[in-house]
Amino acid sequence: MTRSLQRWLARVLIGAGALALLWVAVNLLVTASYRHHYASTLESMRAARGPEEEPDLPASLTSGAPIGTLEIVRVGLSGVVVEGDDDSVLDRAIGHLPDTPLPWHTGNSALAAHRDALFRPLRDVRSGDVLRLATPYGDYEYRVRETLIVKPEDLWVLDATVGSMLTLISCYPFAYVGHAPERFIVRADRIPTDYRIVGGRPKPRHVKDISGIWSQ
Repeated sequence: MTRSLQRWLARVLIGAGALALLWVAVNLLVTASYRHHYASTLESMRAARGPEEEPDLPASLTSGAPIGTLEIVRVGLSGVVVEGDDDSVLDRAIGHLPDTPLPWHTGNSALAAHRDALFRPLRDVRSGDVLRLATPYGDYEYRVRETLIVKPEDLWVLDATVGSMLTLISCYPFAYVGHAPERFIVRADRIPTDYRIVGGRPKPRHVKDISGIWSQ
């Protein structure tokens, strides 16, 4: 290989590296901007309701509507939760799967996010960790019961439950390059609080095959 070709290849590699770093920086800035926008919207929604006012709990939301903020303090996870499970949501936030109950209703609420973004800290989560979900309709805490590794077609993790719980979903392995072959599941039970829980025994729900949206 000639010296001039070596210099040319070095410039190409340096340029490619710079572009990759620029893409990461832009993506982080856009995500931070979305988070600030959603957090401001959520704060306005909470402030608009008086402290003694009984909230009107919606049964469904439009795609992209903010739901709340999720935190797992021990592992450093923090992100805005938004209604929807398509790429426009999951690229910027934690998405609530529309075919599962909203968190302020009884049942199994499922949240998904990419393993190389907001849900990367899930690799360090363990049984007993506390999840905190703050919404305009109440703040809820959940305790991690178990973590599982399943196949994309194992939709039983979204089955309806009598009690209130959160199911977190991300791709696995976390360090896998390309479309990950498995899914990492966190199942957490609601810690009883003074907030009113609405709804009775959950009815069976039809859940579409959404394995494709968890492939990153």
